[in-house]
Amino acid sequence: MAHNFIACERDQPMLLPPDLRDWLAEDHLAWFILDAVSELDLSLFFSDYRSDGWGRAAHDPEMMVALLLYAYATGERSSRRIERKLTDDVAFRVIAANQRPDHATIARFRSRHQDALAGLFSEVLALCARAGLVSVGTLALDGTRLQADAADRQNRSYGQIAEEILAEAEATDAAEDAAYGEARGDELPGDRRSRRERLREAKRRLDSEHQAKLDEMVAWEKAKAEYTVSTGYLKKGGPKKPRPITPIEEARTNLTDPDSRPVKTASGFIQGYTAQAATTEDQVIVAAELITGANERHRLEPMARAAREELTRAGVAERPKTILADAGYWNSPQIRSLEARGTRVLCPPDADSRKAPTKIRSGPDYEWMRRRLKEPEAEEAYRRRQQIVEPVFAQIKSRQRGSRFTRRGLAACRAEWRLTAATHNLLKLSSANLRAQTA
Repeated sequence: MAHNFIACERDQPMLLPPDLRDWLAEDHLAWFILDAVSELDLSLFFSDYRSDGWGRAAHDPEMMVALLLYAYATGERSSRRIERKLTDDVAFRVIAANQRPDHATIARFRSRHQDALAGLFSEVLALCARAGLVSVGTLALDGTRLQADAADRQNRSYGQIAEEILAEAEATDAAEDAAYGEARGDELPGDRRSRRERLREAKRRLDSEHQAKLDEMVAWEKAKAEYTVSTGYLKKGGPKKPRPITPIEEARTNLTDPDSRPVKTASGFIQGYTAQAATTEDQVIVAAELITGANERHRLEPMARAAREELTRAGVAERPKTILADAGYWNSPQIRSLEARGTRVLCPPDADSRKAPTKIRSGPDYEWMRRRLKEPEAEEAYRRRQQIVEPVFAQIKSRQRGSRFTRRGLAACRAEWRLTAATHNLLKLSSANLRAQTA
């Protein structure tokens, strides 16, 4: 008796729907992204193009925005991978209307409209607010470390840069002497931005930063002297002394992404940035910012202010009543300032260390916060902080594959982080719509 298998005849012509849109289910994420983009204000994108019809035709900005939002929502960040998806993936082809911008076009669009793409975060937050997803009675604030598009082995000290500049110059001279002898060798270089030039830029940058620190110290010495003369002695409340100046020979920078810094993670140090987010109890991001390094001590009030500004732009009149932040954000003056404006802050003054005994600080502000956190209601509220904000970072890093930046420089990476946060909010809005339809 013959086997009873479903026929698999690849030589037979396949009868497919004549309309590409029929290939996607009605509840597919691509349709939601297209509907959402149609509600966004894209005037900043269109204003960057000529309106008289002259010049080479460009891809429709609305299509390109939808393409990037869908790509980031599904974890595709590389412009080359997006280009391949425009051939292999039906959803990408529907969004692009079967057009296929190459990877260079996609990368140029992302770079050209960097600020406008960052501004999509506010537009998407407004969509979430209109859908009733933004309840800001309690906000959780935290940061996570993201890998820069740079290797830590590209970090150089000032002394190493100086040595490499000399070594590079000697190697170049030796190579040219061997190739041309006494001739000049006037051929055009293949790389307009040579390694030697990058080293020189890094040296100039370190010189400038070191000089700025020296100027800051001189200004402090002058202010200290003036304060001492006017008061007769230097008492508490005088000008704050700057941090000690690192000898310039020990100053370090990264040749690939100068704005990135070595930051500590649970698995060790990486070359990267610290991405910050303020989220609602429904895990909607209402503020997304990026900083160099890992010091968040002075970021509590700026993030609270950023959240208020974003909520105002989104048309949300409600203001946060409680902010939950981890010990890394502890800053007494900023906590007092927020409390004076009617926002309760829950932030432990003592870091929780699993490897060493916790350092207990003494002082009235520390004792006041410790007493507050022992109150049953405050203790229960703060216990929810990890449940609110930590899953947001986990979803971004796993579902959206957003643990590494694809661009370089603080401004570019900030724009990418805000775009990532916007797509996270879009996914939350999409899930809410699906729940409403099936309810």
